[in-house]
Amino acid sequence: MSKSTRKLWAQHLAGQSTSKPKVDSQILLRKTPYKGKILGVDPSLRGTGLAILECDGNSYKLLHSETLTLKPKIDSIACLGMIHQSVAQLLDLWKPRHLSCEATIYVQNFKTAQIMGAARGAALSASAIREVPVFEYAPLRVKQAVVGFGRASKEQMSQTLAQMLHLPKALPYDQADALGLALCHALTWHPG
Repeated sequence: MSKSTRKLWAQHLAGQSTSKPKVDSQILLRKTPYKGKILGVDPSLRGTGLAILECDGNSYKLLHSETLTLKPKIDSIACLGMIHQSVAQLLDLWKPRHLSCEATIYVQNFKTAQIMGAARGAALSASAIREVPVFEYAPLRVKQAVVGFGRASKEQMSQTLAQMLHLPKALPYDQADALGLALCHALTWHPG
């Protein structure tokens, strides 16, 4: 026989509640701070942002960031190879625990979507070969986690990251986006 919510609430207020509150183990797991390095990747055919973030509990440190800038005269297939090589080199050098990448987003232009997908594939294939787990985040989620506002501008993102990580100056947008992806992973990831 189930009691109405009103009766249960009245019993609780009267100190007659017999049930103990249930603790959601998932909430406890989410509070476990991330420990290790994360490679953030903001993929683009001509300007891939890359950042290595070191996390130790609630302490975060930018170890490295760069933008892989590839000129229009470079063939697109060669660009994909260079993206793969750059990610592979960072994975080999820094040995990150995870890779955080921008999730595939809806794009109205088919050609743009195809190019972005190819750049993502080139970056993620380096991670797959090395068996480094990949986590993907939508841009809105990254901005929400880092800035607190899903529609934040690239400038707001870059400035917020510079303040949070005590950087001497704001990073270029591609690097800031990569760092934001890494930090989003550190702030929202939970084991299990």
